[in-house]
Amino acid sequence: MKESRRAKRMSRHHSRRSDRTASLNMVSLMDIFTILVFFLLVNASSSEILPTPKAIKLPESVAEKTPKENIVIMVNKNDIMIQGKAIARVSDVLTENHNLIRPLTQALQRIKQEKQSHLTAGRKPVSQHGVTIMGDRQIPYALLKKIMLSCASADFANISLAVVHKNTAKGGS
Repeated sequence: MKESRRAKRMSRHHSRRSDRTASLNMVSLMDIFTILVFFLLVNASSSEILPTPKAIKLPESVAEKTPKENIVIMVNKNDIMIQGKAIARVSDVLTENHNLIRPLTQALQRIKQEKQSHLTAGRKPVSQHGVTIMGDRQIPYALLKKIMLSCASADFANISLAVVHKNTAKGGS
């Protein structure tokens, strides 16, 4: 039986394709993995993790909103530190009759002046500055109140309290 032209063409086409082995294009696969790695690196650094000294045990909270990047005031049982530098003793602050902690207010004002001196001429000065207070869960409320009043008097009105995020299981026992 005689083959039609179409049948001959199809057999030639299939014979050309049969000797080829299947291959995988690795270039586009590597491009996808490279983009994925960069995406993960960029998004992994978006959350701020404050360094927590072992001397401070933070209280727990179920707050959803994370604080902005601010000046960090650490308070443990013995010292009040700003950006890791000790500025006052807790025992001295608690025995004073003043509502303000003078060394803390002075340190915050110095930081504010340094920030404003770094501003370029085209930008307007920041009206409200922020601080994050990392206080041990055992510090007295009177001490926390003095710290917050000192921050407010130095024009640091945005005050955040650092806490450990507590996971709550909904519908659990």
